[in-house]
Amino acid sequence: MPIIRASEIGSYLYCRRAWRYRKSGVESENQAEMTAGTELHHQHGRKTLSALLLRTFGMILLLAAMLVFVAFCTAQL
Repeated sequence: MPIIRASEIGSYLYCRRAWRYRKSGVESENQAEMTAGTELHHQHGRKTLSALLLRTFGMILLLAAMLVFVAFCTAQL
């Protein structure tokens, strides 16, 4: 009995014809567009990761500044 993956079910529900073609081994005619779309997704992923790292770095800097401020205020007492 063949294993049916969740992604196959989603593919089938989205477009039965495309699912059948893929199962039959028929290549898509729009390979250039699919490659361009894949590259756009990779670029978006890199930008998202970069934004997450910058945000984390900013939070660390903010925490460090707050600690320095508290230490300064405590030393003044």
